Parts: sequence; structure tokens; C-alpha cells
Amino acid sequence: MASAEVRQIRRRIKSVQSTMKITRAMELIATSRIAKAQVRVAQSQPYTAKMTDVIRNIAAASGGLSHPLLEPRKVKTTGVVVVTSDRGLAGGYNTNVMRLAERQLLDYRDQNREARLYVVGKKSQSYFRYRKYQIEHSFLGVTDTPTYGDARAVANILLNDYEEGAVDAVEVFTTRYVSALTQTPVRWPLLPIEPPEASEGSDTPVGYEFEPSPEAILGRLLPRYLEGTVFSILLEASASEHAARRRAMKAATENAEELTRVLTREANQARQAEITTEISEIVGGAEALSGG
Repeated sequence: MASAEVRQIRRRIKSVQSTMKITRAMELIATSRIAKAQVRVAQSQPYTAKMTDVIRNIAAASGGLSHPLLEPRKVKTTGVVVVTSDRGLAGGYNTNVMRLAERQLLDYRDQNREARLYVVGKKSQSYFRYRKYQIEHSFLGVTDTPTYGDARAVANILLNDYEEGAVDAVEVFTTRYVSALTQTPVRWPLLPIEPPEASEGSDTPVGYEFEPSPEAILGRLLPRYLEGTVFSILLEASASEHAARRRAMKAATENAEELTRVLTREANQARQAEITTEISEIVGGAEALSGG
């Protein structure tokens, strides 16, 4: 009986050690990808900042901003974009965002307000499809390493629906990357675009002469600004995904190491009990023979 128990424990140890090799490899891969994702987030910030500065200067030159993408509407239908990952094993990264978005969808349902659902990532697609939500559009295979082309595709779909009146506002539920240890699920208003305001103490806007008119430039610039915003959202979500996966895989590896130590101790105890039983049987047999 003890021998069978030892064999079973040793099989469990091998299984745990095999799993530990996988989790350690995934931890190392996620660690290498975090650094690249952080660099991409940092590199995208100057573009967004310069775009914001140009829009602010156009506003100063034209005496104010006026464009359909900037004007709030009476909201009858809200576009809800949920950004998650295509793969799992990332701890609570996907769950936190999806629950935040679902609570908002339920609030809209209680308010008798319609909502159109757009999902980025297979996890959110599976989650909301299983719960019988109607998904207007899915964007898959873009969360691991998003490109500007992916951001443009997402922005174009949202922009077309907004211009056609299918939605009156668009908000994104995503994860903001704070640090390698902190990622926060947030609700990010996307449309209508909030015009950037000059911060206190900032320099006086540079005087530009615009050709063609500021209104024409604004009409071309705002869609690019929307694309840049979506790209920043996808980059931060990607960095958050890799950071969450590294943390989850590190915890899984540590748990596997601890479980291996516990199972090894149990195997040693079972083996010791087996040896003790064998010795007792030998001694008992020897005493029986000598007594005979």
C-alpha cells in the first residue's frame, strides 16, 4: 500500500515540475515583452502630446473649436469598447475590465439606454458572447503587439458609426498601465473628443498661419488624433497584459515550488513508513522462526 502511495506522489511531483517549467518560461517571456511594451508606450507619448499642442494652437487661431467630432449630442445609444487580451493566464487582468464594462452595460439597461458593444480580444468576445450580449464588431489578434494599423482599423469603425449616428458617444473600458506592479481598469471617454485645454502656467501658444483654413486642417487632424488616442489605449493595455501575466506566472511558479517541497516531504514520509513496516515484518518473522 505504501509503495503505491509513493509512486502516486512521485507522479504528482513530476507533473508539478513540468507545469513549473511552463510557468517559468511564460514568466521570462512576459518579462522580456514588458520592456518592449514600456518603450513603445514612452515613444508614443511625444506624438500624442504634439498632436494635442497643434489642436490647441488651431483653437487659439480660429477663436474656438467647432467640429462634429467635438460637439456633444443627446445620448441615445452609447458605444462600449472593451479591451482585453487574446490569451489567458494573466491573473485578474481580463476579469477586472470585463466586470467594469458589464456593470456599465447593466446601468445603461436600467436607464433604458441602448448600447452597442465592440470587443478587442478573444477573452472579452467569449465572455460577452456566452452571456448573450450582441457584439457589433470584434477585433482579434491585436492585443499582444498592437500596431498603428490596428488602431486605425478600430478608430475607423468607431468613427463611421459615430458619423452615421449609430452611436452618440463612445467610451472605452481598458487597463491603464501605471507600473509593472500596478495596472488599473478605467473607463475612457473617446467620442465626442474633448478639446484640449491649455494648462495653467503653460506658454503662450505659438502664432501659426494656416493653409488651408484652420477648419479644414481640424477636419483632417481630429481623425488622426482619434487614431493616436486608440493607439495609446492599445499600447497601455498590451503593457498591462504582459505585466499581469508575468506577475501571475511568477506566483504560479512559486506555488509549484512550494507544492513540490510539500509532496517531496510526503513521499519521504511514506517511504520511511514503508521501510519501517518492512523492518517490523522481518523482525516479526525472525522471532517467529526462533520461537519455533
